[in-house]
Amino acid sequence: MWEIIKQIFPYAITFTIPLLITALGGLYSERSGVVNIGLEGLMVVGSFSGALVIFKLQDKMPNSSAPLWIGLAVAMIIGILFSLLHAVASINLNANQVISGTAINMIAGALTVFLARNMTGSGNIRVKQGLLPMDIPGLSKIPVLGPLLFTNTYLTTWIVLAILAISAFILYKTSFGMRLRACGEHPQAADAAGVNVYKMRYIAVMISGAFSALGGAIILVTYAGEFNGGVAGLGFLALAALIFGQWKPLGILGATLFFGFASTIANVSQVIPALSQIPGVILKSFPYIVTLIALVVFSKSSQAPRAAGEPFDKGKR
Repeated sequence: MWEIIKQIFPYAITFTIPLLITALGGLYSERSGVVNIGLEGLMVVGSFSGALVIFKLQDKMPNSSAPLWIGLAVAMIIGILFSLLHAVASINLNANQVISGTAINMIAGALTVFLARNMTGSGNIRVKQGLLPMDIPGLSKIPVLGPLLFTNTYLTTWIVLAILAISAFILYKTSFGMRLRACGEHPQAADAAGVNVYKMRYIAVMISGAFSALGGAIILVTYAGEFNGGVAGLGFLALAALIFGQWKPLGILGATLFFGFASTIANVSQVIPALSQIPGVILKSFPYIVTLIALVVFSKSSQAPRAAGEPFDKGKR
């Protein structure tokens, strides 16, 4: 049993990390008062832009990991720019934020496949080599925790966990975080106190775009290996994790870990004797069924920001 756990754990963490960073992006946006269901589309944009940059650079920079890191950085930049569509529609034009997010999802899928076909001749963009998992010297020898956390791990895993810790500090221990949360709870009161609500919401949506695009690019360079026009609904799963985690960093960590492990078990169930007897369709749908149940259970006790989804009108009191 221990051997099975050691084999599964690194894969579960690898699957969890893109969900975690994307859900964190949604956290910033919704804490500022802007609902962002366009996480899926932003992940697709990040996957596409990262794949295109890496595809172009790997021939010019063989045997180097630089194209991968450049691709991740470019993905974040493109994610920021693409998220401005949602920001302008939601903040300046007072559009329905759910419809705007849906439009982002629809545009992203169609636009990226169109661009991929015109730029590379194919709707799929494959990278020659992604990031390689590694053992962290010293730490991988720690009993129990070493084989689980510090063996066959990606550097992106620790970058995202660092972002999680920094985000928790920023949101709850800094004046910026207090202003951001105020914009999502009582924007009129925040405005009266001198906070530029429009600016704070723009920053939050841009952070959401950067993190979500990074999530899509991390999928590309860790376990996917190619852009194919989608991210298998992981953006929506990240949104569910955000709600399941009650819009709190540690809650989101727990929710994404659960979804990551559930999905990993479903994917490797056929090689685990205890699970191979269960029909595969049940195991593969298990994370999504639990998501629906969780959303129903937590709907009445939801701690969503009070002003999430509500346009801000500076002249209205």
